[in-house]
Amino acid sequence: MRQYTLTASLIVLTIALVSWGQKGHKAIATIAEKHLTTNTKNIVNNYLKGETMSEASTWADEISNDSKYKNTASWHYVNLPLGLTKDQFTDYIIKQDKDNVYTAILKAEANLKDKTLSLEQKNEALKFLIHLVGDAHQPMHVSRAEDKGGNNVQVRFNGKGTNLHALWDGKLIDHEGFNYAEMAKKYDWANPDQVKKWQADSPMQWLWESYQVSTQIYDEIQPGGNIDEATYKKSIAIIHLRVAQAGVRLAGELNKLLNDQKFNPAEKVTTPISANVAPNKPINKPVATKAISIKLSDLKSSIGKNVIVTGKVYSLKDIKSMVLVNVGAAHPNQLLTLALKGKAKELANKMNGKTITIQGTVSTFKGRPEMVVNDPNLIKF
Repeated sequence: MRQYTLTASLIVLTIALVSWGQKGHKAIATIAEKHLTTNTKNIVNNYLKGETMSEASTWADEISNDSKYKNTASWHYVNLPLGLTKDQFTDYIIKQDKDNVYTAILKAEANLKDKTLSLEQKNEALKFLIHLVGDAHQPMHVSRAEDKGGNNVQVRFNGKGTNLHALWDGKLIDHEGFNYAEMAKKYDWANPDQVKKWQADSPMQWLWESYQVSTQIYDEIQPGGNIDEATYKKSIAIIHLRVAQAGVRLAGELNKLLNDQKFNPAEKVTTPISANVAPNKPINKPVATKAISIKLSDLKSSIGKNVIVTGKVYSLKDIKSMVLVNVGAAHPNQLLTLALKGKAKELANKMNGKTITIQGTVSTFKGRPEMVVNDPNLIKF
């Protein structure tokens, strides 16, 4: 695998990186998972409640229209003038009067280290960090505001008109033809020395690298210009580099934040309802937290508890990363929102109108009871 660096020639010939889209963020998270220590993996799995990092990587975009998170819109980027020196750049970011991707990363990391926060708060902080490290490595997330991150810069690609934002939101990555798992495998080329070097860099350095690229982008791209094959190849090389760096650096941050935290699986293991355990067979594993059976109407008083509850499914909504199931009544009067993720999503097509029994930990979303389920064995018909 050829290794790429941020050489001046590549920077000059590349074009705007505006957003990785779902594929890019999932690839970054998948690369990061491969570079985690064993204990960090356990802590991450606990905080994400069994959801994979790739599944969690797009959450920060998915909640963008939720009024609860309206104050996080500015967390994904930083706007600043071009032509700054590194000292000016650093000073400008630190002194901004609103949160930006830099301050949001620091805030998420502080929350992950805070021993007083709940599991739900850790879950949210981790999902933000997974996503924002990716955003910090996208050059057009560290650039000027005048053209709205390339949305107002029209170009042509593959014979069709588009804008720089849409182009980098997925068209260039899609043109390469890989899914996110293939991207992660192809892009994760860094040797141990390179990994060590990248992980020694600070979030401010990540942003400075992105700023250097975006500065050259505005010098080189002509509005209405054509993105030819040569430019595409040089641009995709930059994508390879930035995605690889984001994944490796995300792992480095998580290892620093979480590797020394204590993981007690005896307090966290959940036994599936349908677990098939041979009678009288000794099990040398931690004892699972015992689930209690409750009524749907008692969910609000059972937040944080491992419960078994039964109710009728009234409606469902597939939002790609998960399927939302309304139990007890149709939306917006449901008594429980069931969020199906991972393999559990496969149950959705046979669930509507059925009475189901679910086991899991009760959490809240927008003040309403919610249960996140990844394991289909936790649901019975």
